[in-house]
Amino acid sequence: MKLVTIESNQTMRLGIKVEDRLFDVEKALEVAPQAEIPTDVMQVISSGEAGISALSRYMERVLESHPDHSSFIIPESEVSYGPCVTRPGKIICVGLNYRKHAEETKAPIPQFPILFNKFSNTLTGHNKDIPLPVKVTKEVDYEAELVIVIGKKAKYVKKEKALEHVFGYCAVNDLSARDLQMRTPQWLLGKTCDSFSPLGPYLVTADEVGNPNRLEIKAVVNGEVRQHSNTSDMIFYCDEIVSYISQHMTLMPGDIILTGTPEGVVLGYPKEKRVYLKDGDSVTIEIEKLGKLTNRMIDERSEEMHTLSD
Repeated sequence: MKLVTIESNQTMRLGIKVEDRLFDVEKALEVAPQAEIPTDVMQVISSGEAGISALSRYMERVLESHPDHSSFIIPESEVSYGPCVTRPGKIICVGLNYRKHAEETKAPIPQFPILFNKFSNTLTGHNKDIPLPVKVTKEVDYEAELVIVIGKKAKYVKKEKALEHVFGYCAVNDLSARDLQMRTPQWLLGKTCDSFSPLGPYLVTADEVGNPNRLEIKAVVNGEVRQHSNTSDMIFYCDEIVSYISQHMTLMPGDIILTGTPEGVVLGYPKEKRVYLKDGDSVTIEIEKLGKLTNRMIDERSEEMHTLSD
């Protein structure tokens, strides 16, 4: 199942992808009420397989019993997307987790996963504009990454059992202000500017993804492929990551883990060839089975001027 977040009037509603359309759960319940159907993506994650099964049966029944779908089926082209995981308790990131990326940045291969975190202010959705914080940085970089979404409480989990605790996967652009990131030994400042984690477009359940360690991954900037790799190049695979983190902190349903980026980021270019993201640039993150996540970069000053004019 592919779950989405439909954003409307500052509220977030649950949707399910059906071919090139979205089934709006909340709108469907107005037509065909039924108790105990989750209407929020976080509820689905927490309810696990039972929630997915209930949603699937409900959607099938409504589509069959209500031939006029106009009130609860939305073309994807008309949707305003929110982040596909709306309220993660933790946003944990793994740095330097692809061999070729570590090599391009001339960093040693990590012996243990390098962990840092982001916050909820970084979350945004597919097709949303990303305000470049040009007052404080001139070096915003893209990073295509696979995201693990935890579905079951995990503490001291063995590697062999780790993926049983995963609800699903999605794509993220782990945007990074390199000058801020490298200002101190701690990376946090360069990773946590507003809207620096567009997430989506879909949260795809684990059963549809299969092996997360064998997925093609790309970043395309203004139509040019900049990153093109496979999650098989990870130093620490998804099961290792979940197991390792669970030894040190309890992972809860809805927590997300950004698993690192492959080679091809701007930081990996020779200094004289580095061209960082600028106003008007479009970045698409594409991961096999997970869809395409696209965002346009805009100068935050133009966004501020637009807000003031409103």
